[in-house]
Amino acid sequence: MLLLAAEGRLPALDGAVFADTGWEPAAVYRHLDRLEREVARPAGIPVYRVSAGNIRSDALDPEHRFASMPLFIQNPDGSGGLTRRQCTPEYKIKPIKRKVRELLGCPHPRPVPRGLHVEQWIGISRDEFDRAKDSGIQYLRSVFPLLDLDGAADGRTGWTRDDCLRYLRARGWGETPKSACIGCPFHGNAAWRHLRDTAPDEWADAVAFDRAIREGNARGNANGSPLRGTAYLHRSRLPLDQAPIDRVTAHEWAQRQTDIFGQVADAEREQAESGDPDGCSPWSCRSGPEMTPARTHQTAA
Repeated sequence: MLLLAAEGRLPALDGAVFADTGWEPAAVYRHLDRLEREVARPAGIPVYRVSAGNIRSDALDPEHRFASMPLFIQNPDGSGGLTRRQCTPEYKIKPIKRKVRELLGCPHPRPVPRGLHVEQWIGISRDEFDRAKDSGIQYLRSVFPLLDLDGAADGRTGWTRDDCLRYLRARGWGETPKSACIGCPFHGNAAWRHLRDTAPDEWADAVAFDRAIREGNARGNANGSPLRGTAYLHRSRLPLDQAPIDRVTAHEWAQRQTDIFGQVADAEREQAESGDPDGCSPWSCRSGPEMTPARTHQTAA
């Protein structure tokens, strides 16, 4: 969307906000630097980098308030669960809201006058339009420019993911990485394999973190709210360096399989929708299907 705005195919932007969890892959930070240097700055579009802290160090610090990550839990009775996902609101949405209020001239606790708002662009493509939701915040009006763009390969209105990838490759941005924490539990097997095979230091970091959170977050344990179970980053509920990440998931397989018209078959679409989600974005986190809650007292206390 930033490239399209810089080219004039979308309206001019007043700014772009990147919420940094402090634990993104190095490739994401390099990409952001290049995007700012080669696209945003020449187009006069400021890029604001905001943060609520480092999610990795916060999780392991018994003195620090921590918004829980969605860890996969093996309960004492053998059942599986998932801790509450508070990381996206805490480390993504809150710092963005704080910056937007500042840009509007209404930093907290000053109220934002009724009727004053920003248009917030979110890059939802046509093949995932069901993720396009309102922000629910009076001064943040969500807009989804890709859904109204002309020029899709199939002649329809709205760009698909493939249209976006084709456009990026044509502009020299074919290696655009996904933004997500190195140790995000919502990584699919393909993402874990990519991390292991292309960024060994970051893979080792994720493996070490996975071992460190086996009993949940440090603050909860220090405050007498221990995890009633065992925590893991991988959905198999095995240590990350032992998890079956070389298995091709239903979601990944569905993306590979096409019918004679070049479309993913209906049954495969259903598999994809219930498969391994990947990536993280404010207001549109790919959080996957609902799961049984973990039996735990750990919160963001």
